[in-house]
Amino acid sequence: MKKKLLMGLASVFLLAACGNGATTEESDTIKLGGNFEFSGAGGAYGSMMDEAIKLAVAEQNAADGVLGKQIEYISYDNKTEPAESTSVATRLATEDKVVAILGPATTGAANAQSPAVTRAKVPAILPAATGDAVTMDGESVLEYVFRVCFQDSFQGKALADFAQNDLGATKAVILVDNSTDYAIGLADAFKETFDGEIVAEENFTAGDTDFKAILTNIAKMDYDVIFLPGYYEEGGLIIKQAREMGITQPILGPDGFANSTLVELAGADNVDNVYYAGHFTPMNEDPKVQDFLAAFEAEYGKPADSFAALAYDAAKLVFDAIETSGSTDPQDITDAIAETKDFEGVTGTFSIDENHNPVKPTFVIELQDGVEVGNTKVEPAK
Repeated sequence: MKKKLLMGLASVFLLAACGNGATTEESDTIKLGGNFEFSGAGGAYGSMMDEAIKLAVAEQNAADGVLGKQIEYISYDNKTEPAESTSVATRLATEDKVVAILGPATTGAANAQSPAVTRAKVPAILPAATGDAVTMDGESVLEYVFRVCFQDSFQGKALADFAQNDLGATKAVILVDNSTDYAIGLADAFKETFDGEIVAEENFTAGDTDFKAILTNIAKMDYDVIFLPGYYEEGGLIIKQAREMGITQPILGPDGFANSTLVELAGADNVDNVYYAGHFTPMNEDPKVQDFLAAFEAEYGKPADSFAALAYDAAKLVFDAIETSGSTDPQDITDAIAETKDFEGVTGTFSIDENHNPVKPTFVIELQDGVEVGNTKVEPAK
């Protein structure tokens, strides 16, 4: 990807964000919106996703766009706040008149957005909101909400299966962030699936930095594995403190571990015998995956992570839906996404099911000295 492609698009992003409008006539462009966490607790996720979407847009525009039209991407910061997410979605749908919205990254912000996109009848494609019910309103499917990531219940079960079948674990300790639905849901799914003994369950709260008390509680217990549902901020610190205390058992985490900050916080030497559920692995030799990785690193000077890969796929899914439907009408795009079968993305090949979730595997990523050294593919139950 040549630098000038994104530099040219950057001026479009800036003009749109400042309210100056598009630089070409409306009929010549297709407006795509981004509702992401550029600041707040999810800032590291949202920024990577936004960069990946800009890359996807640049590539598509260089290939004559979609239906012969150029794509104009407009994104705003939801600050990882539900109320702000609602405002951003409303602005994109009603003021910017986008045909689809990509994001948010987090489940809370995604849930807050849903009423706004439903009212506006504009599809929202969630790259990484893994909460089980995010595409649902009770027993009903939210018509305009889709995702390209697996669900929390699936990754919790997959990690329990991996602990038993691949690590041979019969006794587990759970260290759970009891301040987020994300972590609590993961812990519940793990416990429901793990056939062995849960020796202990210790709680912490997002924002905590000293975990010595709970680690001291488990240090002398007899167990085979630690399950640590939570995000990279606390996960990195817990790994560091656990290893410094001499706790050597394998540590399993969810997709919230998939950020380089985890290793920075823990220290690479401490990130040994650590595993997490990933949406994507850079070890995949598929040319499509390797081309994406090379283009992202060439543009941004850093490797793409799982969240960048998911956002890239979300953007490509929208382009595919526009091409398939032959329309830029949001309803036609919505209908085409709902009918998606065997979409080939960098995170795998998937179809969209009746609840607007992708049918796809997870990769349990193995880290040694802070570096991925292997992965195990876990397929969803038939």
